[in-house]
Amino acid sequence: MRRTELVFVSLLWFVVFPPTNPHQDQSHKCKIIPGSMSLPVLEKEGDIILGGLFSLHDMVVEPSLSFTSTPLPTQCTRFNFRTFRWMQTMIFAIEEINRNGKLLPNITLGYKIYDSCSTPHQALRAAMQLMRSDKGSGVEGEMQSKDTCHKTVPAVIGDGGSTQSLVVARFLGVFHVPQVSYFSSCACLSDKKEFPAFLRTMPSDFFQVDALVQLVKHFGWTWVGVIAGDDAYGRGGASIFASEVRKLGACVALHEIIPKNRAQTAISSIISKIRSSGARVILVFAVEQDAAALFDEVLRQGLTGIQWLASEAWSTAAVLSSPRKYRHILQGSMGFAIRRAHIPGLQDFLLRLHPSSPDALEDPFLIPFWEEVFQCSLGVHEGQERNVEGKPPCSGAEELGNVKNIYSDVSQLRISYNVYKAVYAIVHALKAMRSCVKGKGPFPLQACPDADNIQPWQLLHYITQVEYLNSFGDEIKFDKNGDPAAMYDLVTWQLTQTGEMGYVTIGKFDETTTAGQQKLQIQEQNIVWNGNQTEVPLSVCSSICPPGTRKAIRPQFPICCHDCVACTAGEISNQTDAIECVRCLPEFWSNAERTACVPKQVEFLSFNDTMGITLTAISLLGSFCTCVVVFIFSYHRTTPIVRANNSELSFLLLFSLTLCFLCSLTFIGRPSEWSCMLRHTAFGITFVLCISCILGKTIVVLMAFKATLPGSNVMKWFGPAQQKAFIAICTLVQVIICTVWLVVAPPIPRQLIPRESAIVILLCDEGSPIAFALVLGYIGLLASLCLLLAFLARKLPDNFNEARLITFSMLIFCAVWVAFVPAYISSPGKYSTVTEVFAILASSYGLLGCIFAPKCYIILLRPEKNTRKHLMSKADKF
Repeated sequence: MRRTELVFVSLLWFVVFPPTNPHQDQSHKCKIIPGSMSLPVLEKEGDIILGGLFSLHDMVVEPSLSFTSTPLPTQCTRFNFRTFRWMQTMIFAIEEINRNGKLLPNITLGYKIYDSCSTPHQALRAAMQLMRSDKGSGVEGEMQSKDTCHKTVPAVIGDGGSTQSLVVARFLGVFHVPQVSYFSSCACLSDKKEFPAFLRTMPSDFFQVDALVQLVKHFGWTWVGVIAGDDAYGRGGASIFASEVRKLGACVALHEIIPKNRAQTAISSIISKIRSSGARVILVFAVEQDAAALFDEVLRQGLTGIQWLASEAWSTAAVLSSPRKYRHILQGSMGFAIRRAHIPGLQDFLLRLHPSSPDALEDPFLIPFWEEVFQCSLGVHEGQERNVEGKPPCSGAEELGNVKNIYSDVSQLRISYNVYKAVYAIVHALKAMRSCVKGKGPFPLQACPDADNIQPWQLLHYITQVEYLNSFGDEIKFDKNGDPAAMYDLVTWQLTQTGEMGYVTIGKFDETTTAGQQKLQIQEQNIVWNGNQTEVPLSVCSSICPPGTRKAIRPQFPICCHDCVACTAGEISNQTDAIECVRCLPEFWSNAERTACVPKQVEFLSFNDTMGITLTAISLLGSFCTCVVVFIFSYHRTTPIVRANNSELSFLLLFSLTLCFLCSLTFIGRPSEWSCMLRHTAFGITFVLCISCILGKTIVVLMAFKATLPGSNVMKWFGPAQQKAFIAICTLVQVIICTVWLVVAPPIPRQLIPRESAIVILLCDEGSPIAFALVLGYIGLLASLCLLLAFLARKLPDNFNEARLITFSMLIFCAVWVAFVPAYISSPGKYSTVTEVFAILASSYGLLGCIFAPKCYIILLRPEKNTRKHLMSKADKF
C-alpha cells in the first residue's frame, strides 16, 4: 500500500467513522456511533456476503449546512427504474445460485446493496459502509447493534457510472477488495497501477471508440461533432474518439461538454454551435440523463436533420426511446450496445415485488419505487409520515404486471446481463478458491486460501483467473487489465408499425476477430436514417470534390475544410476528394473533364486540314501553270522568242520547275521513313536542277555577247552538249551530297512531345544537320553565282535578253530563302514544315513568273514583237 493512499484512507475513515471509547468493552459487540449517518441498505444474510452499488437515483439534494445542528440525511431524487432492474438482477442471480447449489454446495450467498445516487461522494460513503465490520442497518442512520460482528464483504459488484467507480476503485484498491463493475466503461479504469482491484464485465471505452471510429470511416463522414457529459465517462470517451478520428483524416466540427447542472443557457449554446458548424453527424458520449437534457433543448429549438450517434450509455436507453416527444428527432439514431441475452425467469422475478410482501419492510428502495411507478402514496412507513405531495394514497390493488415500463421490459437485457455475468464470475472464483488442492495452491509455498475466512486479495487473484463458458454460450474471462472481450451490437432506432420506437440490430463489432477479418460488419440494406432517408447522410465541412478536381486546403481551417480546384491541363484525378492531381505520361493528355488521360492528338501537315489543302492547291496550280507554259512554248517553238532563248534549256527548266512544285507535296501528309528521305532529297535535287538550268542560260547569254567580239570562239565551249554536261555535273554534286546524307544519317520521322501541350508533333528530323546545311548551302551557292552573272549581263543589248529577268527571279529566290532560315528555326511544330513548303512554292512561282511570264505575254498578246526583225532591232528595249 502506498503511504499517501494509506494516510488519506486513514484520515477519511476516522472522519466518517469516529472511533469508540477505548475503555469500553469491544470484545464481542459493535456499535454505530450516533451521528455516523448510516445509509439505507438492502441486505440478506448468507455465508458469504456480496456487496452491491447501484445508482438507484439520478440526483442528490444536498442539505443546507448551518453548522449549528446535525445536518439532515442526504436526500436522493429521481428514481431510476432501469437501475432498479439491474439491482434486482443481482438479487435474482444470487438466489438462482443458492437455489441451484451446484456452484457453491452447502454455501449460501447473501448481499448488501447500497444506493450511490449517481454521485461520487455518495458512492464513496456506500463503499465505506460496505467495508465496515458491523452488522446493522437503519434508515435514519442511528441504531443499536443487534448481533455480533460479522465478516467484511469480500467483493463488490458496481458501481454503474465511471465517475463513481473511479472513486470507489481507488478506495477499494487500497485494501485489494475486488470490484466488478457492470457499466463503468471509462478507459482510464484499465490502469492496473491505479486500480489494481478493479474488473468489469463492461468493455472499455477504448473498444467502443474503436467501433465508433470504424463506423465513421465506413460511411465516409469527415465532419463530425462530439458532445460529452461532464464526467469521466463522457470526457474520457469523447477525448479518445476525437483523437482517433483525426488520425483517419476526419475532423471534429465541435467538441462540447454538457454541464452537470444542465443549465439551459449552456446547452442552448451547444445547439447554436451545432447549427453553425454545419455538421450533420453528432456523437453524444454521455449518460442517458445528460443526453435527455440535450435532446430537450434540441426539441425546444427545433433542431432537425441531425444524424445522432449514441454512445453505449444511452444507445438502448428506454428513457429516451419511450417518450413520443423524442421520436422524430431520434428516429434513425445509431449506436453500439453490448451483447444482450434472454435470462429465463427474470421477468417473473421482477414482477414479484409488492409492498405487502413479507420482505417489503426490509427493502428501503421498494417504497419509493412503488410510489414512483403508480404515482401514489403508501402513507406511513416505519412509524414515519410519508408526505407525498399531490399523490393519492395507494389502493393496494396495484400490480406490476399491469404496468408496462422500463423496469419490466426485458427485451433489451444488456446491462442486466452484465450484472448477471458479474455475479457468476465472482461465484466461479469462489468455487475455484474452495476447490484448491493442498500443495497445489497459487500462493507462497503452494498454499491454498482458507475457504472459511476469505481474504479479498486472495479472491481477487481467483477472479482474474476466471475463464468459463456460461449457459448462454458466451466465454467469460478477463484480460490483464481486467476487461472482458469487446463485442457490440450495432443498433439503430426505428419506428415500428405501431408507432413505437424499437431497436433494430443492423450489424456487430467484434474486437476478437482474427487478422484479415472485418471487425465491423453492417447490413446497410436494413438501415433507415434520420428523416426516413435511405441514403447515407453526408457530413462534410466542404462538398466532395468530384473527379477532375483536387482538394485545396483553406488557410486557418481544419484539414477537412477545403476548396475544389480543377486539375490543370495535362493532369487528372479519377476519384472523389483527390489530394492531388496526377500528371499524365508524356504521350497522353487530360480530357476536357480532367478525369482520364487520353492519347495526345498527333499533329502534322495533313492533306485534310485547311493549311494542307491550301498548299496542295497552290502546288498543283503551279504545276498546272508550268504545264501551260510548256504547252505554249511547244506550240510556238518555231517562233523567234522561243528559239532565241535556248529552247532546250527552257524546256528543261520548265520540267525542273514542275518537279519543284510537285516536290512540295512530299512535305504534306503523315511523315514516314520514305517520305522523310524523299522530301529533302527531292527538294535538294530538283532545285539544283532548276538553278543549274538558269545558271546555264545566264552563262549562255553572257558568253553569246562575248562571242560577238572579233576573234572570239568562246561559244564552241558553250554549245548544247556542253550546256547539258554542265547542268548534269552541277546536279550530280547535289545527288552525291544527298546520297551520302541518306547513307550516313537519313532523315527519319520523329515525335516532338511538348510537356505542356496537348499535341504530339510528328515531323521529319533532318538526321544530319550538316548534310541539310550542305544541301541548302549548295543551292544558295548556285543561286548566288547565277544572281551575280545575271546582274553583270543585265544591260547587254538584246530585246530578248533574259539576264534582267533572271536577275529579278534570283533576287526573289534569294530573298525567300534568306527569310526562310530564321522563320524555319522559330516556327513551332508543323508550321516549320509549312514554312519550308511556302519557301519552295514562293521561289518556284518567282522563277516561273519572272522568267516565263513576259515571254508568254509577248507570244500570246504581242505577237508583233515575236519576229526576227524585232529581235534584231536595237531601238525597242524589252
